[in-house]
Parts: sequence; structure tokens; C-alpha cells
Amino acid sequence: MKRIFLFIATNLAVMLVMSVVLSLLGVNRYLSANGLNMGSLMIYSLVVGFTGAIFSLLISKQMAKWSTGARVIDTPSSSTELWLVDTVKRLADRAGIAMPEVAVYDGEPNAFATGAFKNSALVAVSTGLLESMTKDEVEAVLGHEIAHVANGDMVTLTLIQGVVNTFVVFLARVVGYAIDKAVFRNNDDRGPGIGYMVTVFVCEIVFGVLASIIVAWFSRYREFRADAGSAKLLGSPQPMVKALARLGGLQSAESLPQNFRSFGINGGGSGFTALFSSHPPIEARIAALRGTH
Repeated sequence: MKRIFLFIATNLAVMLVMSVVLSLLGVNRYLSANGLNMGSLMIYSLVVGFTGAIFSLLISKQMAKWSTGARVIDTPSSSTELWLVDTVKRLADRAGIAMPEVAVYDGEPNAFATGAFKNSALVAVSTGLLESMTKDEVEAVLGHEIAHVANGDMVTLTLIQGVVNTFVVFLARVVGYAIDKAVFRNNDDRGPGIGYMVTVFVCEIVFGVLASIIVAWFSRYREFRADAGSAKLLGSPQPMVKALARLGGLQSAESLPQNFRSFGINGGGSGFTALFSSHPPIEARIAALRGTH
């Protein structure tokens, strides 16, 4: 609940600052005089910005299970499943969180954690990960995911997404009204014209792309924290270093649906696409664990 309150407070603060700045610049007065109600727009932006983000967070576990076909281990049916559940329980106790649900899904080597609250999370690993890694390496990956849960990364990432969504919605409509009135000179009292609609559409795409860069940057930052968290839980960075080195030679990012790739253990990009990648390069993560990054 603390993070939900922080999310709402952050959105309110963002909208307040934007309102003050626009008022000081005279934009508020100009746009209001030409048919734009800034108060209504702020409320609209808040609703659109965080309602979808919170809803997606609340259903994240169910969506993850459905999209990956993950099977929650209620009663272990093999020695591997028993070891997996026991390991997650031990790591969760060390991290000071409640035991997450543990699931297995068919796919290439990867793992993810998700859930709205740190004490009711889901940790899932692929069959490919269990088959291709040693137990020490799998334990390091599980430590990484438990660290995500303990850090509240799933919630924080959603909150940041909600904040940037609010910026996108608000700014796109401000620019749309400004261009509609200044360039297209629409004086129709019935509402904004075609210039507004086209401009808002284009701006939402452009601002949305820029916003995704911000969200991706934070996602990369949290991966470094989760790697360090795994090293702390296991008492050494070496298992995580070995797990990452092995992942560097395995295909894994494509095994998760697009909506959940940012929650996986692996991913990444190069060149310009690195700006939109949810994960840093494997080499950078290994260097950070070794204290050279």
C-alpha cells in the first residue's frame, strides 16, 4: 500500500509542477481561453496514466501464468521440483519476504518474477534453464529473482510507467490544442478540430517512444541491483557470474512474451536498440559483479 500511495502522490506532484510551470509561462491562460480546461485535462491524464498501470500490476501474476503456460508447483512431483521449492523458500527467508508461488514453464533458458506485492509474488523458471544450468547457477538465478521481489522492482517499474504515461497523455493534448489553435486556427466552439486529433496522435507516439527509453533505463538499473542482491543472498558473486556467463551463450529473451521480457533474467540489445532494452549487456553485468563496472 505504501508504494501505491507513493505512485498516486508522485502523479499528483508531477501534474502540480506541470500546472505551475504552464501557468508561469502563460500557456495555461492561453490554452484555457481557447477551449482547453487544464483542470479537467490534469484529472484525465491522472486517470489514464495510473489506472491502466495499477490494473496491469494487479493482474500481472495471472497474465504471466496464462501467457507462459506456467504451472505452479503446489505439490512437488520430482526431486528437481522439491529442490526448486526448497531453494526459493530458503532464499525468500534470507530476503525477509513471504514464500512466493513457484512455477515452471516450457521454454528456452529464462526466469522471471512478478506480482503486485512482495509478499504474494510469483517466481517462475523455464525447463530450459533447469536443464542447461548447474544447481549453483540456478540458485543464483533464483536469488536474482528473489532480489527483484524484495526490492519491490515489479511495483516500482509499474509506478514509473504510470508517471511517464501521465506525462505522455498530458503533454500530447497540450501540444495538440496549441497547434490546433495557432496553426489550424480552429475557432469552432464545438471543440477541437482535425489538427488537434492528428497532433495528439503523433505526439503520443513520439512522447511514448521517449517515455519507453526512461522506463527501459530504470529496468536496466534494477537488473544490476538484482544481480548484486543475488550475490548478497548467496554470500558470493561467483554463482551469479557463472550463471550470466552461461546465459550469454544461450537463447532466452525470445522465450518470454513481449509484455514480460522486462521481468526475465536475460535480454538486452546493442547499438541504438540498447536504449530500449530492459536488460544491460551480459558483459556489463558480469563486470559490475566483479567490481570493475
